[in-house]
Amino acid sequence: MTQQTNLKGIENGRAEFAYQCAEQGKDKGKDYKSYVKKIPMMIKTNGIGSTFAFMFSKNGKKEGIVYLEIGRHVFEWLKKDVNKSFKLENINSFQDLVKNIVKLNSTEYRALTIEVLAFLNWLRRFADGLIEGEE
Repeated sequence: MTQQTNLKGIENGRAEFAYQCAEQGKDKGKDYKSYVKKIPMMIKTNGIGSTFAFMFSKNGKKEGIVYLEIGRHVFEWLKKDVNKSFKLENINSFQDLVKNIVKLNSTEYRALTIEVLAFLNWLRRFADGLIEGEE
């Protein structure tokens, strides 16, 4: 019973934080909504390291503002993670996360991927409901 309550608490926390992020993403408009929908498939196809590197590579470009905003939201969720399953002590930004993701062992890499996909699932739902416009 405690484990079920804990899982429900994690999921509710994830949903609440994702809603706040989607609210912040509203000012980025339909691009935010569109990119949030694309990123999970990019992760599933290319891996989280490659996807985050792609997002970071957009720095300085028009779409980079939106990708880095989403990356910041993901990073903030991971820092907030109630399980403290990820060792992010010396990681202070999305850029640091991108640099250090290659240092994770396969178990940590897999756990990070699962957590990020779970967060993005909520973020996608809320962005879809809160942000007007076509992708």
